Amino acid sequence: MSMTTVDINLTARDQQVSEPWIWRLCREFNVKVSITKANVDTDFGTMQIRLEGPVEDIQRATAWLMTTGMHVDTLQRSAGVS
Repeated sequence: MSMTTVDINLTARDQQVSEPWIWRLCREFNVKVSITKANVDTDFGTMQIRLEGPVEDIQRATAWLMTTGMHVDTLQRSAGVS
């Protein structure tokens, strides 16, 4: 199984800020989530996260993030060991 790492920037506004996005990523997808940088206030937040895991699971997790209404920007992808 091919493993990969993807860095993603997330931008959330208003109601999105208080939602448990990281919890859902960890719970519903087979990926390891690391927060590498964050700046979150009550009505606006930016977060850089790193997803590690099987390519298919990272693709599913990223696709799900795009359905949340947050701005999702993929920064970097690096292939790991098979």
